[in-house]
Amino acid sequence: MKDLFDIPENTIYKPLAEKMRPTTLDDFIGQEDIVGANSPLREMIENDAITSMIFWGPPGVGKTTLAKIIANKTDSVFKQLSAVTAGVKDIKNIIDEAEFNKVNGHKTILFVDEIHRFNKAQQDAFLPYVENGDIILIGATTENPSFEVNSALLSRCKVYVLNSLNIDNIKKILNNAILKENSINDFEINITKEALEAIANLSNGDARNALNTLENLLNVIPIKSGNKAITKEAITKMFNKKTFLYDKKGEEHYNLISALHKSMRNSDPDAALYYLARMLEAGEDPLYVARRLIRFASEDIGLANPNALVQATAAYEAAHYNGMPECNVNLAQAVVYLSVSPKSNSLYTAYETVKKDALKTADVKVPLNLRNAVTKLDSELGYGANYQYAHNTENKITNMQCLPDELKGKKYYHPSNIGKEKAIGEELKNIERLKNTLKND
Repeated sequence: MKDLFDIPENTIYKPLAEKMRPTTLDDFIGQEDIVGANSPLREMIENDAITSMIFWGPPGVGKTTLAKIIANKTDSVFKQLSAVTAGVKDIKNIIDEAEFNKVNGHKTILFVDEIHRFNKAQQDAFLPYVENGDIILIGATTENPSFEVNSALLSRCKVYVLNSLNIDNIKKILNNAILKENSINDFEINITKEALEAIANLSNGDARNALNTLENLLNVIPIKSGNKAITKEAITKMFNKKTFLYDKKGEEHYNLISALHKSMRNSDPDAALYYLARMLEAGEDPLYVARRLIRFASEDIGLANPNALVQATAAYEAAHYNGMPECNVNLAQAVVYLSVSPKSNSLYTAYETVKKDALKTADVKVPLNLRNAVTKLDSELGYGANYQYAHNTENKITNMQCLPDELKGKKYYHPSNIGKEKAIGEELKNIERLKNTLKND
């Protein structure tokens, strides 16, 4: 049997996603707002002036790739850990090495993948070494670092948010992979425009997912006349579903989300469930649907049922944690709940109205009585003068004017007579009566 080290490197299997991993920022696709030309992070990488940071974003958007690009560009000692497999001993060995490196004039960059998998105590272990400069920490996480990363550690790291790649990013990555494969194989890969679009749509903004799909296709599609032809029909046949008929940028995408929204607005849970299923089974990103439900909860229900926003937000969290297909029933629960909830667009119309006044009066100053007198000069200028502290009154209400004089007496929020907003309307009337009494007194 051949020794592993005797096998030529170009014959060792590497997944296509790994073969296509960029090694320079010039090859990196997507996240232009973070690593585009003249961006602060790009300058830091190119000048080897890295500080501790955390990359937060969904899978397959470039978190690990950026860390490896930093490894290629930096003169520091670069170490990598996965929070899934690393133990206390691994961490201690790297810290010991980092302290030795520091004594000898070398920086150590430690990349921790899935840092959210470390518990708070494990994360605490890094804190003193980040603080005194023994290590420069780069963490990668798919979870919100505000909740999953120790606050003390988080305060010493800059958080960079990486977003899902767009369709054009994914298509460019796929085309690059096909060009590379064509240059090293003895057959030609031909892919139709529709097939490329289909794979990109299926990926949900995840480059690794897209490249894995392409690789799976290449493994099963036979060579005919020196070519491997990737068509939309071949993809549909391989996956045995019609998800590829759905274009996430096309008209049907907007038609379906519109139909879902309007069915819920019309209190029709059956139709709403149907359009939800059409979208999810066609490969729509469940988090996109969940975000639309959150918007609906305030735009079309609002305070007629305040729990609608709680349900919609919970559905988003469930979809985030479960993913497809498990989250389909979580979203279905929210869709039915929103459909049968009492409806009110009072918040939506209130904000749209007040937005116009806010834009027209952008130069109007906040009334003096509502300003905080932070300095002596502020007090001399009248900041906070005549402010009435509501908690000092019997009913916790004063007749103090809060709107600027230019908008005195304006009413923006008009609650409906539906659901819990009916009670809110009665309470507002009561507040108005108390204020008028105080004004007369």
